[in-house]
Amino acid sequence: MGPDPREDATETAFIETFRRFMDRVVNQPRASVAITTPVGAVVREHLGGTVDDLPVLTENIAQHRLVDADLALDELASLSDGRLIGVTGGNARSHQSFTDLLENPHFGYAPGPVDYITTSTGPTTSRRTVAFGIRLLRFDGVPVAVLQRAASPEHGLETGRLEILAADASAGESFLAEVHRLMLERSVLRGKVLTVGASQFGRGTGTMTFLERPSVAADQVVLDAATLDGIVRHAVGIGEHRTVLRTAGQHLKRGLLLYGPPGTGKTLTVRHLLSRTPETTAVVLTGPAIRYITLAAEVARAMQPSIVVLEDVDLVANDRSITPNGSVLFMILDALDGLDGDADVTFVLTTNRVEVLERALADRPGRIDHAAEIPLPDAAARRRLLDLYAGTLPFSREALDAAAERTDGTTGSFAKELTRRAVLRAAEAGRPVGDADLESALDELLSNREALTKRLLVGGRVEPETNGPSGAVAYGGGSFGFVAG
Repeated sequence: MGPDPREDATETAFIETFRRFMDRVVNQPRASVAITTPVGAVVREHLGGTVDDLPVLTENIAQHRLVDADLALDELASLSDGRLIGVTGGNARSHQSFTDLLENPHFGYAPGPVDYITTSTGPTTSRRTVAFGIRLLRFDGVPVAVLQRAASPEHGLETGRLEILAADASAGESFLAEVHRLMLERSVLRGKVLTVGASQFGRGTGTMTFLERPSVAADQVVLDAATLDGIVRHAVGIGEHRTVLRTAGQHLKRGLLLYGPPGTGKTLTVRHLLSRTPETTAVVLTGPAIRYITLAAEVARAMQPSIVVLEDVDLVANDRSITPNGSVLFMILDALDGLDGDADVTFVLTTNRVEVLERALADRPGRIDHAAEIPLPDAAARRRLLDLYAGTLPFSREALDAAAERTDGTTGSFAKELTRRAVLRAAEAGRPVGDADLESALDELLSNREALTKRLLVGGRVEPETNGPSGAVAYGGGSFGFVAG
């Protein structure tokens, strides 16, 4: 007798039913019971009820603005006797949102010590800033809880972050707006001199550093009066009359180009401008750091009045390895275009080779509205440079005049090194410095064996001159001593 077809059908139906059951078991999401953590209980009590239905406002804070956020939150907390608590959990906290810290079925995050980092607030000052902590305070009478965390590039968090819970959603938005206002008003960047460098965790994140504001008087800048007055009037004078200009409907944004051979005083002129504007925020970028021009422009826009200095633009103007989307020069021009006309921002560019920039600037007129040549010093300027660097040294007027005459084609760097060598020669001989030391130092710098040193101090290319029938090639006052074939 063969198998009963009815039994086969029953078995098949059971297997199919069991298969569907197992599919449902496997595909059914595991039930997760939200468990309020110990720190969640503290926050819930402060907010006066459950946190399940409260929206979280999240605001990313650039690392260089973290101190500003800390100052703003401190001020707001002080108005309502706010308190600050930390959270246990080590590195695991870095991957948790605010709500995950408050309600979590797997880890019971509890109140603990606050994490702090030390952040610069100036060239020689710093502040202990909250790196991970929860602020419990009131704003306009409404309970607010803020999770404050610093950037953590090593954990993939490139910016700091504020996560805000408020018992009333509209109060949370008003609170965040007040934080923004105070960050701008109390910013430690305002009126400071800054530069930007690469982060150790990658090229994309710039690290901002404070610099000492230079002190360079006008008489230390050896330029003819008309040139220096024009530079100062454009960079400083427009800002001094900003109210009148705005009332008259005139724009304040301006671009200044300083060009000329290396060593002629472009950087010194910039330092003088920074000295003349002690209340102005300045961002100084040199060479490859110019790739951070977008960040510099953002800071300048926020911290008006401000100056953005881009030194040695020619070195990176056409470098496409810095930015795949175009040359650095076009990044600079785009940054200039991105500012409103009434922005009290000065862009100062310096270059040793103006021809590198000339075509691009001519194609987009109006971005640079004042160009000043900083030339090699003439005899009168060289004499002033020698006076400047000699200071109170006992050189005679005749010796300084003679040195100025013999140093045609040199720069301020040459005059500075000349006086130092004269003092060194006298020190080595154990006697006070005098005219003979100045003359000997000048002979040495102009001699054959010092020709390369002179070239470095003069800057640029030194044209060769044939010196006598032997065919030796002389550079400036000496020769390299090789004989032409």
